[in-house]
Amino acid sequence: MPSRSVVKRTCNPDRAMYATIALLVTAAAGIGGFLIAKRFVGQRLRFVDAVQSPWAPWIAGAGAAILASPLAFLPLIGSTTALVFGLGVGLGTASGVRTIRRGDVSRRQLTP
Repeated sequence: MPSRSVVKRTCNPDRAMYATIALLVTAAAGIGGFLIAKRFVGQRLRFVDAVQSPWAPWIAGAGAAILASPLAFLPLIGSTTALVFGLGVGLGTASGVRTIRRGDVSRRQLTP
């Protein structure tokens, strides 16, 4: 009589791989949104007074989440990914504003 395994699989390996990829996409969206927003605020919005408002990170994050929400219909991107992207943009905006206030903005200059 062949021996049977007593261990039962509780999760399909394909579903686990799909969930892992979706988690990585969500993390990349959040981190990417943070880094892009921080750099954009520090370089492009350095002299804009409106970015110094306490509402600026909230508006930027909500706007990014709303703009990313149509992508929720794609297979690996869900509404959670759009929300994490918006959160990353909001936090990146706040971090960029703090960097401007401290004066830590790096200014690149062309060398002859």
